[in-house]
Amino acid sequence: MTQSLSFTGFVLKNLLRRRMRSLLTLAGIGTAVGAFVGLVGFSSAFEQQWMRIYSSSGTDLAVIQGTFLNTSMDESTTAKLKNLPDVAQASPTIFNLMDLTPDVNALVYGWKADAFQFSSLQILTGRRFRDGHAEVMLGDILAANLKKAPGDILDIQGTPFTVTAIYHGASTLEASAVVMPLDQLQQLNGLQGKVGTIDIRLRPTPRGETPEQYQKQAQAEIEAALPGMHAVPAAERASDNQFVKLAHASAWGTSSLALIIGILGIANTMAMSVFERTQEIGILRALGWNRWQVLAHIEIEAITLGLCGGLLGVALGWCALQVLAVLPWTASLVSASLHWQFLAEAVGIAGFSGLIAGALPAWRAGQLSPVDALRHD
Repeated sequence: MTQSLSFTGFVLKNLLRRRMRSLLTLAGIGTAVGAFVGLVGFSSAFEQQWMRIYSSSGTDLAVIQGTFLNTSMDESTTAKLKNLPDVAQASPTIFNLMDLTPDVNALVYGWKADAFQFSSLQILTGRRFRDGHAEVMLGDILAANLKKAPGDILDIQGTPFTVTAIYHGASTLEASAVVMPLDQLQQLNGLQGKVGTIDIRLRPTPRGETPEQYQKQAQAEIEAALPGMHAVPAAERASDNQFVKLAHASAWGTSSLALIIGILGIANTMAMSVFERTQEIGILRALGWNRWQVLAHIEIEAITLGLCGGLLGVALGWCALQVLAVLPWTASLVSASLHWQFLAEAVGIAGFSGLIAGALPAWRAGQLSPVDALRHD
């Protein structure tokens, strides 16, 4: 009878005893988990948009030197790459985040006019730009924001560029970007003869090899032929760049602060609960409960609060993503779908937060002696 009450009835009884306090605690941890689900879900969708840029164009590897935005690679390296047996196509690229108007900034890509990346773009109106000319192509989302059409002039850093085409991109990031001749972007950035990355499309996988084996072989071949260069798989390139890292860091940083606040809320609730129930704990000790039973009882209450708050937070985060998925400013970047593994991780984090939050109050409750607890007023 006592054991039944200790781990079932007592938990519910004590959580419902101060309903307002329990509800406020659930709201705190629920908000924290909701922020985690919403922000991390948004950053994951952002990473997927980067992945689409490479997958839609058929890019297998990206050759870089140093960090993501490093532009110290010589453009002449492209010719060396094209001579390697496993390389089908090599396309030098620069991209940068630039101000187009006082209110609008966008990614600007510099490609050659014959770059294979054009296979990922669908030209809606106009024509492809020409190398050596001050011409640009605009993604349809960006063109709508700027109210530009083929034949219009777009001023970029004091240089007038003629809009030659409006295109639709497989990725929202492409559809919100500018594509211009590589030499023109090099001039704008003072990087004549330099590129930031060289995208590689490999030849078909030989019979008897898996795509993974062939890709690793090509990586080794490129890095052996060009010491100091790194051949990075497209999937890794999409996740390991400064824009995605910044999005993930911001999401996790904000979520962590919210979780810390939620943990403090649970800790405060459990500390007050232990203080108010000191005599009750003394009675339980006098009835035969040992320190570990008292400690487990308090921890179960804290974990229950965490898990219930986690479920509430998952619902809040899912609702937030649903709203962002229909708002015109964010609909193109946000996916309303969430993987069950991610949701399980969110609930697990909430439960673990409850475990941490209840540790000190549970330890203090376990240290109470029956005599001192019964004398408490």
